[in-house]
Amino acid sequence: MPIPTKYLADFEECSLYHVYNRTNNKELLFINDENRRFFLQQYKIFIAPFADTICWSLLPNHFHILIKTKSHDAIRLFLLAQPYNKLTRAEKNYTENKITFSELIEHAFKRFFQSYALAFNKTNNRKGNLFYKPFKRISIEKDTQFTMTIIYIHANAAKHGIVKDFALYKWSSWQTIISSKSTSLLRDEVIEWFGSLAECIKMHRDLSAYYYDCDTSIED
Repeated sequence: MPIPTKYLADFEECSLYHVYNRTNNKELLFINDENRRFFLQQYKIFIAPFADTICWSLLPNHFHILIKTKSHDAIRLFLLAQPYNKLTRAEKNYTENKITFSELIEHAFKRFFQSYALAFNKTNNRKGNLFYKPFKRISIEKDTQFTMTIIYIHANAAKHGIVKDFALYKWSSWQTIISSKSTSLLRDEVIEWFGSLAECIKMHRDLSAYYYDCDTSIED
């Protein structure tokens, strides 16, 4: 059955996307915390040059990430600053205007998934594709959708019954959002969006139960 096109949005510069994916046959994506740390490490290597991160959550067999793509000019400057022989073919093609912005971002995510899957398979004596293909990405175009997605991602561990209180879940960006420690997350933008840190916390508390108890899942 074909995946609806809304889940396969084209990437455009300076735009918001809810990116998520699961494993094939609902296998485990993470077996231990070292897997999770490695996943975030590889994400930083492969995706951070092309997109900023607003929030994220890692679940046993899937993940959710809300990103804001960087501008064409910023990405082009980054790529041109790298040694030419270190660029992938797609990255070289992008600097030469041979592929689209969307194709470049898709390429970055595919490299990210491949790097994690190769290491995961090797460590766990596993073979074959780990991730479901193609990965899903939804364009965030409305204010209400943006608010919903942030809260939904932070509440996802509670939705799936992993914890009762989403704020206690270790493997999401929530603890970073409410902290003052240094971060590459667009934390200030998130807090400003909700009006204040106190209001951000309140709205998460008030609305999270709806997003993980409702019949219609954002993941469908």
